[in-house]
Amino acid sequence: MMEKEEQEKKKGKLTLVLALATLIAAFGSSFQYGYNVAAVNSPSELMQQFYNDTYNDRTQDTLDSFSLTLMWSVTVSMFPFGGFIGSLLVGPLVNKMGRKGALLFNNIFSIVPAILMGCSKIARSYELIIASRLMVGICAGLSSNVVPMYLGELAPKNLRGALGVVPQLFITIGILVAQLFGFRNVLANEEGWPILLGLTGVPAALQLLLLPFFPESPRYLLIQKKDESAAEKALQRLRGWKDVNLEMEEIQKEDEAEKAAGFVSVWKLFKMQSLRWQLISVIVLMAGQQLSGVNAIYYYADKIYLSAGVERNNVQYVTAGTGAVNVFMTIVTIFVVELWGRRLLLLLGFSTCLTACIVLTVALALQDTISWMPYVSIVCVIAYVIGHAVGPSPIPALLITEIFLQSSRPAAFMVGGSVHWLSNFTVGLIFPFIQVGLGAYSFIIFAVICLLTTIYIFMVIPETKGRSFIEINQIFAKKNKVSDIYPEKEELSDLPPAISQE
Repeated sequence: MMEKEEQEKKKGKLTLVLALATLIAAFGSSFQYGYNVAAVNSPSELMQQFYNDTYNDRTQDTLDSFSLTLMWSVTVSMFPFGGFIGSLLVGPLVNKMGRKGALLFNNIFSIVPAILMGCSKIARSYELIIASRLMVGICAGLSSNVVPMYLGELAPKNLRGALGVVPQLFITIGILVAQLFGFRNVLANEEGWPILLGLTGVPAALQLLLLPFFPESPRYLLIQKKDESAAEKALQRLRGWKDVNLEMEEIQKEDEAEKAAGFVSVWKLFKMQSLRWQLISVIVLMAGQQLSGVNAIYYYADKIYLSAGVERNNVQYVTAGTGAVNVFMTIVTIFVVELWGRRLLLLLGFSTCLTACIVLTVALALQDTISWMPYVSIVCVIAYVIGHAVGPSPIPALLITEIFLQSSRPAAFMVGGSVHWLSNFTVGLIFPFIQVGLGAYSFIIFAVICLLTTIYIFMVIPETKGRSFIEINQIFAKKNKVSDIYPEKEELSDLPPAISQE
């Protein structure tokens, strides 16, 4: 009994090392993802002008509007395309270089394009911008998968949810910072836009300087590197106490369970019955996150504010206000994710987005007939942003860390990441055309997707809060109808009760 009480006291606490590792990883990597999503929005007109002028300098001809729109679409969507490539690199990199090593290596894909984008105007070359967007995309694609994996493996299980939301918090802070720097009187002007684009290299440089001083993921050290003393040292630094035996045992248990599975490639992941529902869940959540219209809402927001009578010059401030709401709600999520759990937040978030999309469609359709409708639209945009910040944005990446074990986690992140970025890419390319075709009614499509995702979560996704990776795996083993004893030992089956009680 004494031991049990002793363990209760030792619930993982947020040590300085853990907090700093989290902040540096999230600021160095996730922040840039958010920053680069939003950085091209404010100066888009100036940049298109630059494209036109440059083309004119070279050929003495001007770009017609279709070519210009196409070039701009390519500039914007090179980013999610790079993200897709980045996701495919996740598995090989995190297994070869480790989680921390992959993050450090990833900074190349940020510092190089930052310099190129900063020089693009002097060099009179828009190709530099397009190539750089691809590179910062690769950077974001890697980091959007590696950071949650790294933090999920560093964190004690009672803090895993809170720390798992931190990358999303930094993405929203990145968006907000880009919006603030993108005010016309700050950097979104003739002289300033190359600097606005180039600033993305600053967090990368900081990470390159500071992250080497922090521990690698203990799970990686023990399971992949088989280096017990290094894993123990890393855990001691992260937890702030000497006695980490219990946690080492838990990781070793996971390791033994994994030895049966061997390394899981993406191909094998699709074939394994014992991972069937986990895999479907990852795909549904990631597709739902991106196809629920979050990018479209941001894209549409300016028009909605204009129609509500906000002056054109003040739209940028309202947009930044929305960005601030996003940051604030993500901070709230960090505190409630361990209280309310993942499942409730997902359901709450998606259903809020669903309602907002439906009301928004009605409001946009009626905005010319009823004078106060534009204000309803603004409320819908803000409600949608709040809904997305609570569940759909932060939770899916956290869940991938939680519902897969060590051997299949990299493959799962590759699948989740690919779905995330391909969906993002598709929305970015297709939405402008849908919007021309359907106008206000385009949000009906998003409402349907939100509805389907909500139903799926309700039926399938279990609560993972406060459970060890092994316990979560057992819940899914039942869903996957995998028996206790395995012919092939594909992945963990139900452990004997004695072990699972601990």
